[in-house]
Amino acid sequence: VLMTVDEVDFTSLRDRVGATDGNMNTHLKKLEDAGYISVDKKFVSRKPVTSYCLTDKGRENFRKYVQTLESFIRHDG
Repeated sequence: VLMTVDEVDFTSLRDRVGATDGNMNTHLKKLEDAGYISVDKKFVSRKPVTSYCLTDKGRENFRKYVQTLESFIRHDG
């Protein structure tokens, strides 16, 4: 999801992925700790809104991951 948008809020991301709040928080924290995503917390109409976006490091590592998967698929043995 994060590869397709500039930024996404927690609720939208959770709903698109189909995860629980706790599961989503766990995965997002690990991605943040690895430097793959950045987190922006703010208030909108007095409500807390947390948004996420990929960092350059996250985008590059995702590309490498996809390339690795593609190399396995193309490998003839």
